[in-house]
Amino acid sequence: MTDVIFDPLIPWFAIAAIGIFVALLVILSLWRGLSGWWLRGLAGLCLLLALANPSLQSEERDELSDIVVMVVDESASQDLSDRASQATEAVEDLIQSVADQGMELRTITVPDGTGDAGTELMTALSDVLSEEPASRIAGTIMVTDGQLHDTIRAPEINAPFHTLLTGRDTDWDRRLIVRNAPAFAILGEEITLTLHIEDQGAVPEDIPERAELTITVDGGDPLQFQVPIGEDLELPVTLPHGGMNVLQFEVAATDSELTDRNNAAVVQINGVRDRLRVLLVSGEPHAGERTWRNLLKSDAAVDLVHFTILRPPEKQDGVPVSELSLIAFPTRELFMEKVDEFDLIIFDRYKRRGILPGLYFDSIRDYVENGGAVLVAAGPDFASADSIYRSALGEIIPAQPTARVIEEGFVPEISELGARHPVTEGLADLAPREAEDGVPGWGRWMRQIEVEENAGQTVMTGIEDKPLLTLDRVGEGRVALLASDHAWLWHRGFEGGGPQLELLRRLAHWMMKEPDLEEEALTATAEGQTMTITRRTLSEEIGSVKITAPDGTETELQLDEAQPGRYVAEFEGPEPGLYRLAEGEENAVIALGPSAPREFIETIASGEKLAPFVEATRGGILRLEEGIPNLRLVGEGRNAAGRNWIGLTPRNAYLTTSVTITPLISAWLFLAIAALLTIGAWLREGRA
Repeated sequence: MTDVIFDPLIPWFAIAAIGIFVALLVILSLWRGLSGWWLRGLAGLCLLLALANPSLQSEERDELSDIVVMVVDESASQDLSDRASQATEAVEDLIQSVADQGMELRTITVPDGTGDAGTELMTALSDVLSEEPASRIAGTIMVTDGQLHDTIRAPEINAPFHTLLTGRDTDWDRRLIVRNAPAFAILGEEITLTLHIEDQGAVPEDIPERAELTITVDGGDPLQFQVPIGEDLELPVTLPHGGMNVLQFEVAATDSELTDRNNAAVVQINGVRDRLRVLLVSGEPHAGERTWRNLLKSDAAVDLVHFTILRPPEKQDGVPVSELSLIAFPTRELFMEKVDEFDLIIFDRYKRRGILPGLYFDSIRDYVENGGAVLVAAGPDFASADSIYRSALGEIIPAQPTARVIEEGFVPEISELGARHPVTEGLADLAPREAEDGVPGWGRWMRQIEVEENAGQTVMTGIEDKPLLTLDRVGEGRVALLASDHAWLWHRGFEGGGPQLELLRRLAHWMMKEPDLEEEALTATAEGQTMTITRRTLSEEIGSVKITAPDGTETELQLDEAQPGRYVAEFEGPEPGLYRLAEGEENAVIALGPSAPREFIETIASGEKLAPFVEATRGGILRLEEGIPNLRLVGEGRNAAGRNWIGLTPRNAYLTTSVTITPLISAWLFLAIAALLTIGAWLREGRA
């Protein structure tokens, strides 16, 4: 190809200045009436042409073929109905049609995005367009159901953009939406979940206006309800226990809907206690009484009621009762009428004095059997005839006093069973110094009440391996006996002290039945599609865990012992959904990923999300159920789609292999012509 170009000998602004000067001279000559003014103008023009240096540019070019980009959606939603076969047939036809037009085809298949990212068609398109020159792109074609999730990443498209939709006009689907669900809730308080059942697409006329909703809590017995479609459902819920509560909602599927993958939803709500209400019953004042009170008052989550004996009945000092500045304590209200309102009752060196009638101890025993918790911190009085063990509480306290009080220093030790129990597991690691000969490196206690275990589990021992801390379950409640009143020495830092606060915290939470401190428990945590399964037990051996996937597939998984009483393993879930775990008598449920993946939130094929990009390039959105469109060539800027056809814009791109530049006329020739014209003007004017 040959073109005329200018290769100026001096800058263009200098040529422009000279041109203005020549024009002024010509105008001056015309004004003065010189007959050769036009010859002078031609001479100046020749000089300007000489400076502009006109040249012939010859190029050798290699023609480049046009490129068509085709993005094929292979996400999970494309497996619905016959969409996959529609897409396969269209792709095969387009490959041949593009080849017939002499164009190159770049085909990209797009699977599901990482995790739950959904369909990322625009990301894939941006990647391929960034690798190709824009001058060669004749058009872009997407074969998809139109449900993509990355339109914000759409590239700049300068060629016709077309969408070929899979699916059918008669498709319809039902989905369950959880509009409102808190991440945590306070135990005993009612929360409200908002559900919504929605029908999408061409819903058949014979579909009922109500659907069957099934609700399951922690994999238990299902509850079924008939609920309306298209309305928000306000569902009041009170969590049954602390820790993670898994609620599964499922709408009965119909035969004609596209999929039932979006008919279920899983909500995980963490149950927490608002405040821990503690009743501290103190007996004879001693050095540890204020320590108990300070420990409990230091926790903002604890509401403490302290019942203490300031003036025992045997104290006779002659002061009339009417003159004592004391307020009568509401004992009947506390121990009879409102005892069930407390989460934990602590008896700190308390003995029977006749102040609390036997009926009150009966009430406390019933309180424990019905789900309450009692902690007994025993002092010398526990070994006496006035011991609270001689009351109705003796029926639930897990160890019996022998009447012997041992007054000597000793270091509390964790028993073999205690090393596996979550209340004392790893407690030795909190010692202020290194252990010696297996004895924890914390400070000594100076007194122990000798008791004989008759129930429960001893997790800490003292002198001669005698029970020091014994735990037991009584009916629905729990009881703990600490056979010493010198735990306060740890708090005071005697000989380095010890983890009294941590021990008390664990005891309280174990008594409150916190799942994290259950000695027999099967739990699981999830990160993506990977679950970490933990089995806590006091047994020496456990069996394999049976995992039931959402589709009913069962897998046996063997756990490895990570530390005494704790067995752990990881499992990669093959699909999102609710998994059920079972080992022995322990069961658990856990949800991996969303109950309805992003791919199945919207399943009806639609070109709505792609319409702005199609309209901007004058492309088209065509349904494949109406037939595979033909390809046509259209000019740039013209409509590129019509009934059963889509257009591509030829780019006529080329690659220049060499360039040759040759001056059109020699500068000396221009100079000679200018000189002749100037002489001609002089002769004409001289003759005149």
